[in-house]
Amino acid sequence: MRPPPLAGDAKACRILSWNVAGLRALLKKVKEAQEGRLEQNVPSLPALVEAEKADVLCLQEIKLQADHCEGVLAELGLPGWHVTWNCSKDKKGYSGTAILSKDSPLSVSCGIGDPDHDGEGRVVTAEFDQFFLVNTYVPNSGEGLKRLDYRVQQWDKEFAAYLQGLQQRKPVVLTGDLNVAPTDIDIHNPKGNLKSAGFTPEERASFADNLLAGCGLVDTFRAQHPEAVGYTYWSYRFNARANNRGWRLDHFLVSQALHERVHDCYLLPGVMGSDHCPLGLVLKMD
Repeated sequence: MRPPPLAGDAKACRILSWNVAGLRALLKKVKEAQEGRLEQNVPSLPALVEAEKADVLCLQEIKLQADHCEGVLAELGLPGWHVTWNCSKDKKGYSGTAILSKDSPLSVSCGIGDPDHDGEGRVVTAEFDQFFLVNTYVPNSGEGLKRLDYRVQQWDKEFAAYLQGLQQRKPVVLTGDLNVAPTDIDIHNPKGNLKSAGFTPEERASFADNLLAGCGLVDTFRAQHPEAVGYTYWSYRFNARANNRGWRLDHFLVSQALHERVHDCYLLPGVMGSDHCPLGLVLKMD
């Protein structure tokens, strides 16, 4: 159950987050839906932003190269918005993140300041008056869990240290595809996925130890909906989305100092165009 909307004169910041599984592929699906060639609810990003009254849009897995960005930005249809792209340099057509906002941030940065982790374009940070917004696409442990050690022993720890550094300056809003379903309720088949990337005991313990305990972050959706089953990702195989056999891999986490300002955290499973759905956060502002 979502809370009632804020009063019309209440100040708020509304943030949307979405793993688009390839931004150019999404734009193609939008066009096909508009032309009636695709019978799915695939809204344009401006339509989604308008519907949710969003001030900021965080995208993951954009799969762009730097020379694609100008043309894609024109096609997006968000004139006047500020945008920061972080494209993968290590591998073409892979990973990548972006933050788009109505108002220019006070500052922006790409990566976490460590060349061992920054080549895949996985982190964008935007500083606003009252918080840092960190948009990330956490490395997947991969088929056969070949990147599990890298994920939990290196990336998670270095990323947590980066967040802790930001928190010394002001509170943090962390969003994106964190590639972990934290608890049994966050996945359709917990017993059958204990050796699956995104639900191993190691990944869940790392999420709890590094982000929740280590950084003192709050899982806003689970705090608002302690017992709710809500997913953000469905495999394209086995008709998973139609049968709601999903995972909650995408999150909004906030510093304790911001938790009391969270008015709403919600999922938009009816929005198609990716194997992930968008999610939103409404923060009350001073």
